[in-house]
Amino acid sequence: MVNLNEAVFTTKGVVIDKNPILYVSHDEDDGAWQFHDGSDVDIEGSMLVSFGEILELDHSVSDIIDLPIGWIAEREGPDGVWRKSPIG
Repeated sequence: MVNLNEAVFTTKGVVIDKNPILYVSHDEDDGAWQFHDGSDVDIEGSMLVSFGEILELDHSVSDIIDLPIGWIAEREGPDGVWRKSPIG
């Protein structure tokens, strides 16, 4: 079960500009979650928010809440189907 208060990495594009989340990783090295809109991100464009905030922004993330550590999920657009695969 995911802790809705867990801090996750995302971008200002996702949170402020409301861009759709198109790429999610559940990192192998530390188990951290990352949620991106597909654009290039630098440190100034990064944000730390709660998992619950991500779910409020994009309810489709609930479809991949069981994404194992060491896996990614991607989709073509906001209405696309999530495709899961191992990192690498």
